[in-house]
Amino acid sequence: MKPPTGRSAPAGARQQTEEPATGREVGTTWAAAVFGVAALAIPVCGVTIETSGKQFFGNLGLSGVLFGATVLAAATSLPELSTGLTAVRQGNDKLAMGDIFGGNAFLPVLFLVLTLISGKAVLPHAQATDIYLTALGVLLTSVYLVGLVFRARRQALRIGVDSLAVLVLYALGIVGLVALP
Repeated sequence: MKPPTGRSAPAGARQQTEEPATGREVGTTWAAAVFGVAALAIPVCGVTIETSGKQFFGNLGLSGVLFGATVLAAATSLPELSTGLTAVRQGNDKLAMGDIFGGNAFLPVLFLVLTLISGKAVLPHAQATDIYLTALGVLLTSVYLVGLVFRARRQALRIGVDSLAVLVLYALGIVGLVALP
C-alpha cells in the first residue's frame, strides 16, 4: 500500500526491503502466554522499583517528586528514545517527532480518565509540584512546537537550538523544583 502522496515510502524515509525477523512461526497460544506473563510482571516490577527507588533515593536526600521528575522520567522515556533514535537513523524525522508528541499528548488524557473514575475533577486537588511539573512540560513542548514551525538550520553542540533550549529549561526547571517548598 502506498502513502497518499503516491510515494513508495513516507517523505524523508529511506527505502528499505523487508526481511523476515526469524525463520520460525510463533503460534497464537505462545504469543498470548508471553503477553500474559509480561502483563503480570509489569505491575510487580513497577511496585518493586518504586519501593526500592523511594528508599534508595530517599537515603540520598532526593524527594519523591524530584525522583519522579528525573530518574523515573528518564527510565520511562527509554522506549521513546529508542524509537526516536531508530527513526532518525532511518531518516524518518516525522516518525520521531510523532512519537515524542504522541506520548506527550496522551498523558493529559489520563486526567480525564481519572476524573471519570473518581467522579470528581482531579486538577483542582493537584499539589503545587504537580502543577509546576505540568507547566514545565507545557513549556518544553511549546519550545519544540516553535522549533517545528521555524525549522532553524542552526545548531549548537551538534543539536538543534530548540533542543539545547529544552535541555537548559529542563535543568532550570529541576533547580526550581528543588527550591519549591
